[in-house]
Amino acid sequence: MNLPLLGADDIETLGPTGAVDALAAALSGGLDPENSPARHHVTAPGGELLLMPATTRQVTGVKIVGVAPGNPAHGLPRITGSYLLLDGPTLQPLALLDGAALTTLRTPAVSALAIRHLTGPVLRHLVLFGTGPQAYGHLAAVLAERRVERLTVIGRTPHRAVALVEQARRLGVDARPGETHRAEEVATADLVLCCTTSATPLFDGALVPDGATVVAVGSHTPDAREVDSAVVSRSAVYVESRAAALSEAGDLLIPMAEGAFRAEDIAGNLADLAAGRDAGAEPTALGRPRFFKSVGMGWEDLAVAAAVYRNAVP
Repeated sequence: MNLPLLGADDIETLGPTGAVDALAAALSGGLDPENSPARHHVTAPGGELLLMPATTRQVTGVKIVGVAPGNPAHGLPRITGSYLLLDGPTLQPLALLDGAALTTLRTPAVSALAIRHLTGPVLRHLVLFGTGPQAYGHLAAVLAERRVERLTVIGRTPHRAVALVEQARRLGVDARPGETHRAEEVATADLVLCCTTSATPLFDGALVPDGATVVAVGSHTPDAREVDSAVVSRSAVYVESRAAALSEAGDLLIPMAEGAFRAEDIAGNLADLAAGRDAGAEPTALGRPRFFKSVGMGWEDLAVAAAVYRNAVP
């Protein structure tokens, strides 16, 4: 069997809009995120191994991801992995994809799908926390969906923040670096993106303006969070699926343990947003912020991997 190997170039060719459209099509086709198989965690010497299966009538797949926190110190990527895509009815392998590149495209696409329904067409001020691959991916995905008038990049490493600012300027955005100890930049933001490995809140949630949207993607464990309880308790909260968020999202589970949030306070999942089932998500509903939390789910990888395959293999 000559199994096609689809690398980063094949995956990037699909582009942010193609990935967002693939997710939207999966949801409009009846996929229920609440029924997606759970992620499996395996402790490994270098960190953690994640197994993420998913299936539809047409295709099945599994992503095998390594999360190695010590890798960057050795010049290696923190995220590694592969994705095996199979035909749904026969379970015959169709292709093997670069798992890290797939994640770099898929995660921003999930955020961008939420942003389609949570923000207006023009973002006056975008504040982006993070300077790694997900920060670059989210910048590209947001620019594919919205016009950004001003960008502030906040990262722990100044030269990496400057590099991302320069990339944004090449894309035509008025961008500048912020300072980690001056996270009050969020007070003038209408979109805040959190794309970091931080296990503790990045800013004071009381500063987020009513009507702004906050998106957090950096953590998927119950003991880590990028936003504080103020963000969660003040906001209309949306998730990929309630089941996944209430199992893995420390951004929600920690406020729940504090009594600042309840599971029933979740306003909707990604399918609700995509179907327009929650009027509170409309950008005109400016009474409070909106918060979208993603932890990453197998159905998202499957939808994007299948779209990459259709795009790349005749």
